[in-house]
This record gives sequence, structure tokens and C-alpha cells, in this order.
Amino acid sequence: MILVTGGAGFIGSHIVDELIKNNYDVIILDNLTTGNKDNINPKAEFVNADIRNKDLDEKINFKDLELVIHQAAQINVRTSVENPIYDADINIIGTLNLLEFMRKYDVNKIIFASSGGAVYGEPKYLPVDENHPINPLSSYGLSKYCGEEYIKLYNRLYGLEYCILRYSNVYGERQDPKGEAGVISIFIDRMLKNQSPIIFGDGNQTRDFVYVKDVVKANLMAFNWKNEIVNIGTGKETSINELYNIIKNEMGFKGNPIYDKPREGEIYRIYLNIEKAKSLGWKSETDLREGIKRVINWMKDKKNINR
Repeated sequence: MILVTGGAGFIGSHIVDELIKNNYDVIILDNLTTGNKDNINPKAEFVNADIRNKDLDEKINFKDLELVIHQAAQINVRTSVENPIYDADINIIGTLNLLEFMRKYDVNKIIFASSGGAVYGEPKYLPVDENHPINPLSSYGLSKYCGEEYIKLYNRLYGLEYCILRYSNVYGERQDPKGEAGVISIFIDRMLKNQSPIIFGDGNQTRDFVYVKDVVKANLMAFNWKNEIVNIGTGKETSINELYNIIKNEMGFKGNPIYDKPREGEIYRIYLNIEKAKSLGWKSETDLREGIKRVINWMKDKKNINR
């Protein structure tokens, strides 16, 4: 039995679907704050609860679990800057609560979704590898790193096995355009409404955009990765201006972007070194244009369904 926290969310629900497809028994733990009940796979057991709940073992039989895939988090960088206590409560205390239940019931392993952008801070060199200094610019980056450190501590003290996956910017179907983290879905959503997307800063800031199905594959491969910290990205740098033009061309959008002031706590340039992931047998397989086409088609279909 595998527990997926945040299993009704964007990335978590894709992981659940792949686990079900591979005949695993799955429990989804999600409080539906940002998760969507439409994403819940009907073949999984669903528990509507918060990772901070002190009575989780009354809702979930931890003795039956062989693995926890921990995707649940507060992911909004701006929220973390404005309300660091809220961010820490979910990302640090929530993770610690989960680890305590795992320790109590001898659950063997955790796969943890960390951030390959936020934990490193402004890069000292590019591409950023796993040995890059840790220097977060936001409470979100710090809370994710604290989660990593608690997991490593539980490994040292109690023998808990782990794999920490530091994601770059994940995009794909089911990403909420009303959120803050998914620039691709936000741009597509605005263009579908014939509205100009907003670019914060000059648009020359760069990110490493990795497709959600490639991230799912990394999570399943991580079953066999023991006590590793691994960057999960494409190893390619794409500016927000480039990204805008790709989406604009794919959609035939005629407008121009609106430029606004940069956001606090955000990194200017980053992309990840993924040589370690490659050495473990994983690589990103989805070209950015192809992935964007899939998201556009999905969002168009969704828009037609919701009319």
C-alpha cells in the first residue's frame, strides 16, 4: 500500500494514476485546499484530511504502508513571503507530523517533493547541481529545505529510507491557472480568454520547465533510489519571453504581454544540472513545445466541457 499526500493535486494526481495503472494499492491524503476532487482516481482510497492532523492514524492504517510519496505542500512563493508562519506550519510541521507517524508504525521509505529552484536561491553557477550551496530567497524555499533536513535526520536517527526529488518548474495538464506557480497554464488561460498575459519583470528571467509525466516517471523510479537527493528537470534554460512566444505561436494569439514589476522572493535565472538523474536512469523525455501543445489541448477541452 502506498500513501500519496496531495494526491488530489496537480502532480500528486498524475502520480496516483500511474501507480493505479501499475496495479499498486493507493491511499490519497488531501484536504482539498488546492487539490481538486475531480482529480481523485476512483480506484484509490481517499482520505480527506490535513497532513498536520494529530489523529491521522485513526484515518489511515500506517501499518499497511510500505511507502509514502509526499507531495502535499504550501507552494505559493508570495504566500510564503507574506505569511511565513503559515508556510512553515504546512511544509515543516506537516512533514514532521507525517515522519512521526512513519516512525511510530515503521513505514520504511519516503519520497519527498522538494524544489530545485527555491532551495538553491540565486545561482552561483549554472546549471545548478545537487551540491550547489543552499541559500533560499523565500520562506517556501527554506521550508522545503527544512523538510529535506528533517528527513535526513530521521534517516540517521531511525533508519528511515528516503529519496528527495528537487523539481524544477513542473507544468502539464491539471495545473490550476488560478494559482501562482504555473506560468504556462496561466498564460494559456489568459490567451484563451483573449487577455494579455502578465510578465513580472523584464521577461529575460529563466526557468527549467519539466513536463509532469516525466516527473511522475522519476517518482516511480525513486522506489529503487536509496537515500538520494536528485534534481528533476530538463537541463535547459527557457526565458519567460521565449515561453510567451512559444505559447503565442501555438495558439495564434495576436496580443502583446503586459510587463509588471518583479515579484519579491523570486530567482532571476535558473536551470538544473540533471546528470545525477541520468546516471540513475532517468531523463526528461518531453519537448517543451510538445508538452505545451498537450496542455493547450487539455485546457481547450476543459473549457468546452465547462461551458
